[in-house]
Order: sequence, then structure tokens, then C-alpha cells
Amino acid sequence: MPNILITGAGGQLGQEFQILGPSFPDFTLLIADRQTLDITLADEVNQYFDQHQVDYCINCAAYTAVDRAESEPDLAHLVNVTAVQHLAKACAQGGIPLIHFSTDYVYHSHQQNTPFRETDHPTPQGVYARTKLEGELAAIKANPSTMIIRTSWVYSTFGHNFYNTMLRLGREREHLRVVFDQVGTPTYARDLARAVFQILHLIEREEKPAEALSGIYHFSNEGVCSWYDFARAIFGLRGIHCKVEPIETADYPTPARRPPFSVLNKAKIKTTFGIEIPHWMEALHSIK
Repeated sequence: MPNILITGAGGQLGQEFQILGPSFPDFTLLIADRQTLDITLADEVNQYFDQHQVDYCINCAAYTAVDRAESEPDLAHLVNVTAVQHLAKACAQGGIPLIHFSTDYVYHSHQQNTPFRETDHPTPQGVYARTKLEGELAAIKANPSTMIIRTSWVYSTFGHNFYNTMLRLGREREHLRVVFDQVGTPTYARDLARAVFQILHLIEREEKPAEALSGIYHFSNEGVCSWYDFARAIFGLRGIHCKVEPIETADYPTPARRPPFSVLNKAKIKTTFGIEIPHWMEALHSIK
């Protein structure tokens, strides 16, 4: 039975992998959070791989505080680049595929109006975006058997994310102002985790070649919306009577610049692995 190492298991995506684990009994999960495995330390990473049988590594750890990264560039680099490199090198030594998650933030264009493809040139703005792209490059260089999954607007019932923030603020306030001129697609972390399990299941059954676990892929839920639309949908679903006012990005300045358009084209991952992706509204309605 293959062992899957889940690093960053305490985060929202890592917790979703743990919830779905029993639904994929052909795999055994090795759970590692920052207390049990500090991936920023090369010696600790190497020691873990020496002591455990790892067949796949899924790295859910990341520095995702987009605005705080502007004042903590060294920490962002340590987690998003250095730690990823440690994992990739350890995986390479053991011939282990690495699955690593990146972000729509690597794209930043005011001219783009069609969904980004994996072959589009990244133009990251800000510390977070740049370190995520650097982490991609470091992982691929260290371990050719690295699958990079760029995703967008990730949320779940766990952790700090837009969904949980809107639920809290919507219940506390009568009025909120939310930007409408940033367009993308929400990604329910459980749908992302399920897709990865499905992909690994196909690899294990030899229905897809192991070589497919290399290169860059996009994944988000289907459809397009703005943050304003997303907030309205959350409130409508949860029966929260909070007035939402659409505002422009210029009306809500932040330390880090957000991509104005970051819709991802998912044709590659759907075609390669034959997976179906729910619409973002369907995903939102699926949350219990």
C-alpha cells in the first residue's frame, strides 16, 4: 500500500487531505505538520525520508500571508522556496514524485481577458507571488518528477480564508465593501485534494503513466466570478443579511498588489487525467 507524505498537514488543504483519506483506502497517509517535521531544515527533512517509506510527497505547506510577505520577505522565501527545495531534493534522492501547489498570483496582467494556460509567461508582482514562482522553479530543478499545481482563491471551512472571513464579518456587520474588479475562480480545497487523490489512483492502477506527474498544471473550480460575487454567494447560501457594496481595487489599497484577472484554463489537467471539476457555485453548496 503506497505511503503518501502530507506536509503542511495543519493547513486548510492538508486537513482536507486528511478528511478524504479514508475514501481512498489504497493509500496510507503520513501526516506531518510543522511540529512533527520542519521542512525549512534540510537535515530534518533528510532524516524523515531516511526513517520513513515515502512513495509520494504532497506539499501543502506555504507562506500565504500575501500582504505580510511584503514586510517578511525572508520568511516567505524560507517557506516558499528553501523548504520546497529541501523536499524536492529529498524526493529526488529516493525517486519519489513530489506534488507541490502554487498560485494564480504568478500571473499578473491588465491586458489578459482569456483564461491563463500553463504555457503563458508568468509575471509575478510582490514578494508572495515571486517566492511562489521561485519555489516552482527550485522544485522542478531539484526533482524532474515534480507536479506543480497552480490554483486560485483556495478556501475551506478550516483556517484563514475569504470564505471564513466573510462568514465572520457578515454576521458581525450590517454592511461590507468588497472589490468587484478582481476576477478569478474560487477553489474549494476539498475538490483540489480529491482531484489529487484521483490522479494518484490512476497512476497506481497504471491507467496513466507516472511521467504525467511532472510539469505544471492548473486547477480551480469551474466558472468565473469577482470577490464581490463570491461574497454575495456566501451570504445568500448561509442566509446572512449583510449588505455588500461593490468597490474598485483602488478603493481598498493593500501592501501587495492582487492580479486583476487570474482565471485559469484547466484543459490540460482535465484532458490528461480525465477528471471532472465542479462549478464553484456547486462546490460552495457542497460545504456541510
